[in-house]
Amino acid sequence: MREGGRIAHPPPAAQTLQLLAFDTATEWCTAALWRDGSVSVREVHAGQRHSDLLVPMLMDLLAEAGLGLRDLDGLAYGMGPGSFTGLRIACGVAQGLALGADLPVLGVSTLEAVAEECGGEGVAVCLDARMREVYAGLYRRHQEGWQCLAGPRVCPPDQAPLPEEEAYVGAGSGFAAYPELEARYAGRLARIDAAAIPHARAIARLAAPRFARGEGLPAEAAEPLYIRDKVALKIHERTAKST
Repeated sequence: MREGGRIAHPPPAAQTLQLLAFDTATEWCTAALWRDGSVSVREVHAGQRHSDLLVPMLMDLLAEAGLGLRDLDGLAYGMGPGSFTGLRIACGVAQGLALGADLPVLGVSTLEAVAEECGGEGVAVCLDARMREVYAGLYRRHQEGWQCLAGPRVCPPDQAPLPEEEAYVGAGSGFAAYPELEARYAGRLARIDAAAIPHARAIARLAAPRFARGEGLPAEAAEPLYIRDKVALKIHERTAKST
C-alpha cells in the first residue's frame, strides 16, 4: 500500500535493515550491502563500464549473504551531482530492481556521501566536474547525517563555497584536479582527502536511518540530481543563461 507517494510499510529500526546501496557518479563503481548494521562492499575503478559491472556486483553481494532482492528493505543510490551517464545508470538500476521486487528507493547526495566517507565535523566537498569546474558543497555533521550549509553547485574552483569556520576537511577529486583549491581554502582546512569518493558504504550509512523513518519512495520516484542543465552546454552558454 502507498501513502502520499511513499510505500506504507512499518519501517524496521536502522540497525535491523537489509539494504543495497550503490554509486556510479564518478569513475568508480561501488556497491554495498547493509545488513543489521554491518556492511559488505564491492568497488572497482570502472572507467566507462558501470553499466556492465554494477548489477553483477549487487547480485554477488546478495549471493554471498544468501539473500534475494525480496529479502531487502530498500535500495539506496547516489543521486548526484556527478557524471550524467553515471547518474542515469544508477537511477535506471534502482528503478528496475525496485519495480521487480516491490522495494522502496532513496537517493542520497553524492557530495554528502563524500562528507560521510572522509569524516570530520565539517567538510568542504569538491568533485571534479570537468570543464575547469567542480561540484561543490559545504557540510556540517548533524545528528545521523549532514547539514548542507552551501551548494550543491557547479562552479569554477575559485568560486567554491568557503566555510566561516576553520578546521574543515577538504574532500574529493577536485582537490587533485585543481591545485588552486588548496589556495582557495588556505587556513580553513585541517587536512585534504583528495581520494575520497561517494562510496556505497557511506550511502548505506546515510540511507539506513532515513529508511527507518519511513522515507522510502516508490521506484518511479527515483531521479538523478543534475546540476548542469545539459551535458553539452558550454561554459559561455551557461554564463549567458545565468545573466
